[in-house]
Amino acid sequence: MQYILLIYESENLAKNRAAADSAKMYAEYMEFTQGIVQAGKFKPGNGNPLQPIATATTVRVRDGKTITTDGPFAETKEQLGGYYLVEASDLDDAIRIAAGIPGAKSGSIEVRPIMVMNH
Repeated sequence: MQYILLIYESENLAKNRAAADSAKMYAEYMEFTQGIVQAGKFKPGNGNPLQPIATATTVRVRDGKTITTDGPFAETKEQLGGYYLVEASDLDDAIRIAAGIPGAKSGSIEVRPIMVMNH
């Protein structure tokens, strides 16, 4: 089953992280990613970090009109900063994978199963 692992962290915390700590975390992410690739859990085409929330645009359509707003949909203490799409045998396996994401130490990881649509 496929799960999306949404990585949330305070942008301020990430922005103010010491250069050495950022380099260490980057290395941890590379090691984590390599590990899930080697384990056959990584789904291609994912795992890239997102640009800061200042670059976000929220889109709504109301009465046939497209309305855009700069920024994310909601103000929160932690922002969506990246994601992984993984193959896991079950929720427990997905949680184990999510716990290995370096950002789980300073933020949170939301684990959501992907709904399979029959077309």
